[in-house]
Amino acid sequence: MSLPGRGVFSLLRWRARKGLAGDDGSGRRTGVRGETYAYWFLRRQGYVLVARNYQTPGLRGEIDLVGYDGPQLAFVEVKTRTGEEAEPEAAITPQKRHLLDRTARSFLAAHRLRDVPWRFDVVAIRSLPGRPPEVRLHKDAFRAD
Repeated sequence: MSLPGRGVFSLLRWRARKGLAGDDGSGRRTGVRGETYAYWFLRRQGYVLVARNYQTPGLRGEIDLVGYDGPQLAFVEVKTRTGEEAEPEAAITPQKRHLLDRTARSFLAAHRLRDVPWRFDVVAIRSLPGRPPEVRLHKDAFRAD
């Protein structure tokens, strides 16, 4: 990661030292903050990210982040939780996996990536009030249907 990239992640980590929770009550702001945190976290891990919030027109579903981890393309789902409720990973249901699979295949077709190895990764972020976020990266978290 470049020096400016390290600086951005350090600043982001410092700003998140007391949590990522938004104050709008909808959870949308928390989700955006979690995705931004995950973006810079993955860059620090060596990912080269090529897309954010990828959607296919006419299809339901969205992929939060798409990037290369070495030679392999990773479709990354980010789940952020701000309380003691269920683990963030538990929110990835079979229906969600199906939508992710369909959207990932659409991305591959749209970009003519036929022979690229690919997988699904999950970044799970637990952000309790007053504490820095805990981040777990699950590479190859699940298989396509």
